[in-house]
Amino acid sequence: MVRYAPGSAFSPHTHSGGEEFLVLEGVFSDEHGDYPAGTYVRNLVGSTHTPASREGCTILVKLWQMDPDDQMRVVVDATQTPWLPGLVKGLEVMPLHSFGPEHVALVKWSPGTVFQTHRHWGGEEIFVLDSVFEDEFGTYPKGTWLRNPCSSHHTPYSREGCIIYVKTGHLPTSAVSLSP
Repeated sequence: MVRYAPGSAFSPHTHSGGEEFLVLEGVFSDEHGDYPAGTYVRNLVGSTHTPASREGCTILVKLWQMDPDDQMRVVVDATQTPWLPGLVKGLEVMPLHSFGPEHVALVKWSPGTVFQTHRHWGGEEIFVLDSVFEDEFGTYPKGTWLRNPCSSHHTPYSREGCIIYVKTGHLPTSAVSLSP
């Protein structure tokens, strides 16, 4: 998480491992544009920019998790992008980016939705954007970040309904046995 005070800026810098971020509050800016809350941006490996925020902002940032062959810059305004039906009743999905085994999306859970038990062969990271996300291991309110390692499994649900940012398939598998 990075919070920019109003009028703050970073020096120009290069992201040798790539960068992706979701604007949570305010407006993030760089020489490529202004990105209000709800915008997902993916700057490719080797990209350079000069970030700033006139009014201040908070962003969720992921660094060094990109395949160097993934050279597509992505900007998605989640406030204007339609939700698609999910894999089970009560889920809606907004795909943000996919490359190889990596998938990034927003997922909206209706109250009382339960997803089947599943395994994450390439790991999973979740950030709870709204309300409460749950599984058999705990209850995770807004602002919670979870990292489930390769080969982990769980049965997620949400009694209240929630919205999560989820990224799967991007964590190294070299130290993990992938047998069931």
